[in-house]
Amino acid sequence: MLPSDILFYGFALLALLCGVLVVANPIGRNPVNSAMFLVLTILALAGLFVLLQAFFLAAVQVLVYAGAVMVLFLFVIMLLDLNEADRRRVRKLGVAVGVISTAALAGILLRWELALSHEGSPLASQLQGTTAPLGKLLLTQFVLPFEIVSLLLLVAMVGAILLSKKDLK
Repeated sequence: MLPSDILFYGFALLALLCGVLVVANPIGRNPVNSAMFLVLTILALAGLFVLLQAFFLAAVQVLVYAGAVMVLFLFVIMLLDLNEADRRRVRKLGVAVGVISTAALAGILLRWELALSHEGSPLASQLQGTTAPLGKLLLTQFVLPFEIVSLLLLVAMVGAILLSKKDLK
């Protein structure tokens, strides 16, 4: 077994384990612990990007997600100041929607993977080299998904602001 294989399995296992711990969080049910496990998951994914020789994506993963986005998450967690009783309550509707969303996403990814395995990936040859082809492809062929992600981030930010407001009763 090659050292790169050992590193791949190590990073993959760390990403899966920390991803489960983000949701399960058996250590005290504190949301800050979940955020720290998410940082470890992001770092493990950056390690996988390095193994794929996608150094730019690994750097962006660490700088943007582990840095800026996690700081934003921690600010929201601190602003919400949830009580222990509120954190322990599990809403059945939320769990059901989460399971359905996860199953739908897994089905889409599986279908996409099966389609790519039959016809091959046409994007792989276009994305070799610098980040300019990636940016051009992102803002021409994939502009709609890019804008949808931008809209989702805006909705998440507005939701965080609304959740952090205190009731003035």
